[in-house]
Formats: sequence, structure tokens, C-alpha cells
Amino acid sequence: MFRLPLVRLAAAVACIGLTSLAQAQTKWDLPSAYAPANFHTENLEYFAKQVDTATAGKLKIVVHANASLFKAPEIKRAVQGGQAQLGEILLVNYENENPLFGMDGMPNLVGNYAQAKSLDQVQRPALDKYLEGQGMKILFTVPWNPQGIYTKKPVNSVAEMKGLKWRSYSPVTARLAELMNMVPVTIQAAELSQALATGVVESYLSSSMTGVDTKTYESMKFWYDFQAFIPKNAVIVSLKAFNALDKATQDAVTKAAAEAQTRGWKTSEDKEASLKKILTDNGMTITVPSATFLAEFNKIGATLLTDWEKKSGAQGTALIAEYRKLVPAK
Repeated sequence: MFRLPLVRLAAAVACIGLTSLAQAQTKWDLPSAYAPANFHTENLEYFAKQVDTATAGKLKIVVHANASLFKAPEIKRAVQGGQAQLGEILLVNYENENPLFGMDGMPNLVGNYAQAKSLDQVQRPALDKYLEGQGMKILFTVPWNPQGIYTKKPVNSVAEMKGLKWRSYSPVTARLAELMNMVPVTIQAAELSQALATGVVESYLSSSMTGVDTKTYESMKFWYDFQAFIPKNAVIVSLKAFNALDKATQDAVTKAAAEAQTRGWKTSEDKEASLKKILTDNGMTITVPSATFLAEFNKIGATLLTDWEKKSGAQGTALIAEYRKLVPAK
């Protein structure tokens, strides 16, 4: 006569166990704007795998590549509003919100990866302080490759860029269009391949990685290696989501993030030569800009930096001064 109650008791215990397991497992969504084969996305996938392993499956991070969950300009707001627990953003996209985001998009400020690391050392604490007020923080940053200009035909001066339909994806690229007398067309990474194929874009400034991602060599044959700047992606996390984790899980995320940053910076630098080879193997001519083109572009870069310092005020001036202690101006 005790059989039925015992069976019910066993079932109840099993239910409790399953419920506890379900409660113990947490899923986070990580939206990204870039293609699955992009090294940024591959780094995110590895980061998610490391967290899964370190937490024995307690925290599952699902990477949504190629703007499949949110478009690039929507990702920060999604994390801030709790629609995603963390996300990857291109910092320069948000310069209009706060000039701090655009610091690593200023031409002439950074000329190599060592300098980019020094800039990150200065920029990140200031950004973290700002993001904290919005309930977020940076987990890690990873740089793009140095930026150059893609064109259909040879270009030897700024004057020869006049009237071209220029891909704009951030305030600084829109301002470049204005200063170089081009026509800005707002195109995000996930839409660029189609824009190139249909002639919506005739020129743009970006990395060798973007050129490979979008097969730019099918529509453009020249890339001028300005080494203009080295912008960064940042993975930001909701403080509410992060603080809801137990200490061991938080530590696992923090450790995996630190490793993702180290790995991402190394990968970006290491892949530069192989990415350029893919471009040249597919018929693209990679060259340094002419002395005239470079001088004109550098003059425009100086204007952009001056404008940025005015917009950012005392804080921006202090950050530039701090950076200059690490990397004196040429």
C-alpha cells in the first residue's frame, strides 16, 4: 500500500532535480555583425566554447553572426535594454553618442598594433566608466587590420575621389566623404557584398579582412594601404546579467574574455599578410598611396582629430595627452 506514494515521491524528486538543473543552466545570446568566417566571429565562437567548458555547461553563449539577430547599429541598445546579454560592437559606430567611441577611428593617431594597444590602454577605462552608467561593461576588445581605401580605378589624389559613391558606416567615414567631396552611402557590413555587386558603392575605407569577407576583388581592383587607423570591436556585457552569475561562473567568463582579447589581437596582426595575399591572388593591386594622396589624406586626418578633440572637450584632451606619453607624436 506504500507503493503508489513512493512512486509519486520518486517522480516529485525527479521533477525537482530537473527543475534545479534547468535553473542552473543559463543561456546568453551574443549578436555580432560579421560573417562566420571572419576572425572576429571565430574568436567569439571559441570564447563561447571556452566558457561552456569552464562552467561545465552551466553558461551557454550562443553567437549570432552576420547581423542575424540584430543589425550592427542595434546591438548596443539590445544589450543595454536586456534583449541580449552581451554583444559585439564596432566602437567607432557610436561616436555620435559619445566621442569616446570614436577615438580609435582618428587617422594618424595609430600607425601599428603596438600603438593600437597603447590607445586601448587609454580609451578602454574611459569607455568602461561611461558604459557603467548604462548598465554595461567591456569584456574584451579585438582590433581590425589597418585601414585602407578600395577603389575601382587607380587614384592618385583626393581630387580624383570627387563624386564617388562612398560607403559610410560611422561618423568618421561619413565625415571623410564630406571632406573628400564624395557621396556617402550608409552600408553596414552584412549588406556590403550586395552593395558592391550592384554598384551602390564605388569606394570605401576598410581592412583587408573586410575585402576578403565581401569578395571586394570581384568589383574593385585597387587597395591603397594607408594604415589609416586600427579600429576595434568590443564585446560588451550587461552588468545585470553578469552580476546574476555566481562567482565561479563570473571568473570563468572573465578568464575566457582575457584569453579572447590576447588571442584576437594576435590573430588580427598575424592574419594581415595572408589576407593581403588572398586579395592579390584574386587580382587586386595593393599599393601604398602616392605622396600627394597620402599628404592630402593626412591633412584631412589632422582636421578630423582636431574636430574630435573639440567635441570631446577636456576629457578628450586629457586622453590624447595620456596617449602621447605612451606614443609621442611624429
